[in-house]
Formats: sequence, structure tokens, C-alpha cells
Amino acid sequence: MWQEENNQLIKTFVFKNFIEAFGFMTKVALIAEKMDHHPEWTNVYNKVTIRLSTHDAGNTVTEKDRKLAEAIDKLLN
Repeated sequence: MWQEENNQLIKTFVFKNFIEAFGFMTKVALIAEKMDHHPEWTNVYNKVTIRLSTHDAGNTVTEKDRKLAEAIDKLLN
């Protein structure tokens, strides 16, 4: 579940290993590029933490962030 904290939507995803985590990041990158909305994220081995906010709106959570979060969640269904 995405948490709204410090004007960001934040979620950590845990995978079996680094390859699965990196594959997930690649899929997210393709969606983010298509939406022209790029996440702030970190990856350590099998964990990917994504932070979403809209820089053009003063670094706050907007509908753009919610749509990207929804698209990211759909990758795992």
C-alpha cells in the first residue's frame, strides 16, 4: 500500500532477488517515460523503494503521481 508522507507517495517492493527487482524497475521505467513522470527510487538487492511527487507542482502529490502509482501496482497483478 502506498503511504503519503512528506508530500510524497512512498512504497517499498520486495522481490526474490536482485534480477527480479531490476526487471521490475525496467518495467516501471518504460511506464514512467511514457507518462513523462519519473520516480525517485532506490534499489538495494531485492528491495525497490519508490517515491512519487510532482516537481512542477512544488513537490507535492498530484493526480499524476496517483496514476503512476496505480500503473506500477498493475505490474504486479
